[in-house]
Order: sequence, then structure tokens, then C-alpha cells
Amino acid sequence: MHEFAVLGFLAAVAPITTAPGTSLTLVVSRVAAGGRRQGWWVILGTVTGLYVHAALAAVGLAALVLRSSQAFWIVKLAGAAYLAGLGLWMMWSSIRRTASTTPPSPGGPNGRARWLRWRAGHPYLQGLVGNVLNPKAAAIYLTLAPQFLAPGRPVLGPMLVLATAHAALHTCWLGGWAAVSGAAARLWRLAAVRRLFDRLAGGILLVLGVRAALT
Repeated sequence: MHEFAVLGFLAAVAPITTAPGTSLTLVVSRVAAGGRRQGWWVILGTVTGLYVHAALAAVGLAALVLRSSQAFWIVKLAGAAYLAGLGLWMMWSSIRRTASTTPPSPGGPNGRARWLRWRAGHPYLQGLVGNVLNPKAAAIYLTLAPQFLAPGRPVLGPMLVLATAHAALHTCWLGGWAAVSGAAARLWRLAAVRRLFDRLAGGILLVLGVRAALT
């Protein structure tokens, strides 16, 4: 595959990748909750979702979802419900922490990081599901990526090359935010700041879910 095709694809997806959305919100919130490692789990789940979309587009399975209005709406509403539910959960958990009189123990086996992992799902699964159930990500590999493929040649290999470049761009962008969020670890430890951020992040996810359902 020609390197200029890869660079052109990266230039095309860069504005979409750097736009604030679900992945960025999840990375910052999980870093704030449990450290950089949880943020990197979200990033790994997100880039895995990119490979899923690329593989489905290459074999033509994802085209069925976009061509069938019913299948498209099922995926779209499932993703919207997931985002809205996750946002509501984050807002509700912040309210419960406000009402709780027992401070959490972040370092112990019953600390906040493990509580979040089992109550809200592993951050890898959150990143993966949030990306796989995003019809916009599927549309990138069904409408945009084919513009950079050579006609009459095998599709799967070049599609995975584009997905790898896209994953590298995603990793750099989200990894930078993970580093910035980790540097502010002391600020996140303040209970008032954590509650405010959880409600803000939950509200953003809720809005993204509602917008995805109505768009």
C-alpha cells in the first residue's frame, strides 16, 4: 500500500479523531478514578474497536448494518443507550459518594479502582463497546477508507494497514490526554473535584447518548 494513501487517510480522520467524544471522556474519567493504567485500558479497547470495524468493512458485513435501516437503528440505539446509561451511572455514583460517610480506600482490595472495575465494567470493555457500537466509526471504514484503497486489489490487508495507522493516531491523541490527566492526580484526589468531574463527565456521556439517538 502506498505511503501517501496512508498519510491522506490520517489527514482525513484526524479532525474526527481529535474531536471531543466518548473515548476522550472515558480516558480522562478512568484516569481520574484509578490512574493512568485504567486510561490505557480504555485506549486499548478503543483501538481494538477500530480493527473490528476495519475487518467488518473489509468482508462487507458492516455494509449490511448501514444499508438496512432496522439493523442500523438497532446498533445506533444500543450505542446510545450504553452511553446514556454509563453517564447516568457516573452521575449517580457521585451522588452516592456525597451521601456516604465512609471514605473509600483507593489502595486496598475494596478501594475505588476495584469497585469501579466490577460495578461499571472493565475499562477495556468500556472502550471497546463504546467504539464498536458507534455507527460513525463504522461509516469511516465503509465510506472514507475505501477512497484510499487501490481498485481491483485485495481489501483486507490494506484496510488493516489503514486501521493500524488510525489506531496509532488514536493512541497518541488519547495517550497524551492520559498523561495530562495522570499529572493532575493530586487534584483528582480531592473529593469535591472528583464529584464535580464525575457529574460533568456523566453529563457529557448522557448528552452524547441522547444526541446519538436523535441524530
